Amino acid sequence: MKIRKPCVADAFYAGTRAELTDQITECFTHRFGPGSVPKPVSDGPRKVIGIVSPHAGYMYSGPVAANGYSRLATDGVPEVFVILGPNHTGLGSGLSIQTEGVWETPLGIASIDSELAKRIQKSSGILDVDDRAHANEHSVEVQLPFVQFLFGNEVKFVPICMMMQDLRTSREVARSIVEQTKGKNVAIIASSDFTHYESHDSASRKDKGAIDAIVRLDDEALNELGESNRVTMCGYGPITTLIATAKLLGAVKAELLAYRTSGDITGDKSAVVGYASIVFSRD
Repeated sequence: MKIRKPCVADAFYAGTRAELTDQITECFTHRFGPGSVPKPVSDGPRKVIGIVSPHAGYMYSGPVAANGYSRLATDGVPEVFVILGPNHTGLGSGLSIQTEGVWETPLGIASIDSELAKRIQKSSGILDVDDRAHANEHSVEVQLPFVQFLFGNEVKFVPICMMMQDLRTSREVARSIVEQTKGKNVAIIASSDFTHYESHDSASRKDKGAIDAIVRLDDEALNELGESNRVTMCGYGPITTLIATAKLLGAVKAELLAYRTSGDITGDKSAVVGYASIVFSRD
C-alpha cells in the first residue's frame, strides 16, 4: 500500500499526536477562532457543500481555519472529503490526483477513496494520476489533521493538486466532481491563502474584493483576480472550482466566517498574508 508521509509536520503544525491535538484545540478556542471545540453532529442536516480554508502554519492561520471546520462539524459527518489545493512546488503534472493509498499525519492514517478518485479522474479527462505533485505539497496535507481531529480516521478523502488554475480547467474539474459525487455525502475543501506579503491595509483591501466575488458566487471574477495577479492568492483555482461546483448544484449561498492576516497574530503588519474561512451551503 502506498503511504504518503507528512512533509510539514513539526513545521506547519506540531509533530506528535499529543502536541497536535493541543494545537488544534487552541485553534478552536483562540480569540480568532469559533470559541470552542465543536462536537460533530452525526445526524446533522448536511447543508454544507464545502469550505474555503487557509493552509499556512497553524500558529498563523489555524484559528481562521477552525471557523470553517466548526461549521462543518455542527452540520453533520461527511463520508468523504474532496480536498483541492494549489501546487506550490512546481513538481508533477499540471493537474494531479492520487487515486490509491493512504496519507499519514501525527493523528493517524487517512485513506483515499480510491473508487471515487478513479471516477473523478476518468470523467474529467484532464486530471493525471501523479504522486509527484503531492509528495512535498502542503496545501492538502495541512487540512487533514483538522478533518481527523473532528471526524476520526474512518472518513475518506480525495486529494487534487492544481498547478493549472484557469477558469476552463477549474470548471471542468467542478463538472467531474458534481457528476461523480451524486448521491454521496461529500464535503469539498478549497485550500488557499489570500494576499501574500503586502501591508495589512493593502492585503485587507485587495482580499475584500476577492471575498466579495466568492460570496456572490462569481467564479469568473474571482479567477480573473487570481490570473491577473491583482490578488496574490495561491489557490484561486481550487476556490474557483468550489464556486463552480456550488453553482452546478444550485440553490447555494456562500458566507464569510472569518478573515484575518498574519499581522493580526504577530503584530507585524508591514508584510502579511491574508486568511479567510468561507462556507458554501444549500439554502
